[in-house]
Amino acid sequence: MTVLLGCIADDFTGATDLANTLVKQGMRTVLTIGVPTAASDLGDADALVVALKSRTSPVADAVNASVAALEWLRGLGAQQFFFKYCSTFDSTPNGNIGPVADALLDALGADFALVCPAFPANARTVRQGHLYVGEQLLSDSSMKDHPLTPMRDSDLVKLMGAQCQRRVGLVPHTTVTGGTEATAAAFESLRAAEVSYGVVDALTNHHLETIGAAASEHRLVTGASGVALGLPENFRRRRMLGPPAASEVPAIKGRAAVLAGSCSEATHRQIDFAKRMWPHQKLDAHRIAAQAPVVDQVLSWAQEHANDKPVLIYSSTEPDEVAAIQDQYGRQQASEMIENAFARIAAGLVANGVRRIVVAGGETSGAVVSALNVQCLRIGAEIDPGVPWTETLDEPRIALALKSGNFGSDDFFDKAISMLP
Repeated sequence: MTVLLGCIADDFTGATDLANTLVKQGMRTVLTIGVPTAASDLGDADALVVALKSRTSPVADAVNASVAALEWLRGLGAQQFFFKYCSTFDSTPNGNIGPVADALLDALGADFALVCPAFPANARTVRQGHLYVGEQLLSDSSMKDHPLTPMRDSDLVKLMGAQCQRRVGLVPHTTVTGGTEATAAAFESLRAAEVSYGVVDALTNHHLETIGAAASEHRLVTGASGVALGLPENFRRRRMLGPPAASEVPAIKGRAAVLAGSCSEATHRQIDFAKRMWPHQKLDAHRIAAQAPVVDQVLSWAQEHANDKPVLIYSSTEPDEVAAIQDQYGRQQASEMIENAFARIAAGLVANGVRRIVVAGGETSGAVVSALNVQCLRIGAEIDPGVPWTETLDEPRIALALKSGNFGSDDFFDKAISMLP
C-alpha cells in the first residue's frame, strides 16, 4: 500500500468532512478512529484520515495523540501530512491548534505550514486574515457563545500567534488571486523571514485549489477540509493518482435514529424541522446529573417506537440554559455527562437493532463512535457539503453520518435518512 496523504483530524465530524472531500477529489480514503492498536484492513487507500478527539482535550493530551498519529502515518510511508481543524477555528487562547501544529512541525523537522480554515461551500471565508461565517465576522457569529470554545476574535494571525511558539504572517487574497506561483513565492518569502505559519486568505474554491497547488512540496498543511480540495491534484500531476470515481450510499437496512448533541444554531433548526415529523425526546441534564435512569427510559421509549419513523434524541438547548448548566455542574463535567449518556444510548440502540444513525456535533460523534467500538469507516456519498454517509467496516455493519454542529440544511436529518435504500 502506498499512502500519499496522511491526515490527522481533531474531531470525528471533521475527519469525515475531510475524508469526504478527498473521496470527491478521487482519493481512495479510509478513516480510522484513533491510531489502530491492531492490524486493520486499510485496503489500497491513497489517503488515511486518523480521527482524534483532541479538539477540547488538555493541550498535552492533544499534542501526544496528534504526534502518535503522525508517527503511525509516517510508518505507512505517507508523503505529505494534513492537520485538519474546524472551519470556525474552534480553540481557546491556549490551544489546541497552535500547540499541535508546533509539535507536528517539530516532529517532521519542517519550518513552515500554511493556516487556512476557509470552507466557502459552508460560507467560511478568510479575508485579510479575518475569518468570516457568511457575512459575519467569526466573533459576531453564534460561535461567540460556543459552550466549549467561544470564539471572541476573528483575526487568525492574532489567534494563531497567541497559541503557538512561532511567528505568524499573512498571505492576502490579492496574492492568491495572482495564482499558484505568486502564492508559492509568498510562502517562501515568509519562510525566508523566519515566519513559520502563513495565514492564507481564501474566498472561493478556486482560491483553495490555488493554495493546495502552491503547497505541493510542503511536508505539513493545516486547515479545514476546504484546503484539501487542491492537494489530490498534486499527486495526479505526478501520475500517482487516477481520476475521481463516484461514491455510493451504504446499502444497510434497519431502523434509524438521530442523536443531536450540538448547540449550534444550524442544529437547532434541524431539530425543529425533524420534530414536526418524528417521535422525539430531549435529554434532561439535571436528571442525568441526579443519576436518574434517563438512558434506560430513553431506550425503552425508542423501543416503543420501533415500528414508527426514525427517532430523534437530542440535548441541544439555548445558550443561556447551557451557561446555567455549566455554572451548576462545571463546563467539563456538564459536557462529559451528556456525552456519556449519548454513548450509552447509541450502544443500546444498536443492541436493539438500529443500524442507521445520524449524529450531530463533534463531541457527541466522538462519544458515539467510541461507544460502538468503531475502528474504521468507508466513506460514502455526500449528504450536504462536508457531511458524507459512512459505513463501518466492523460488525455489525452500521451506516453513520457524523455531522459538524454548524453544517447542513434545515432538513438535513430527513435528507440523510431519505438517501438510504
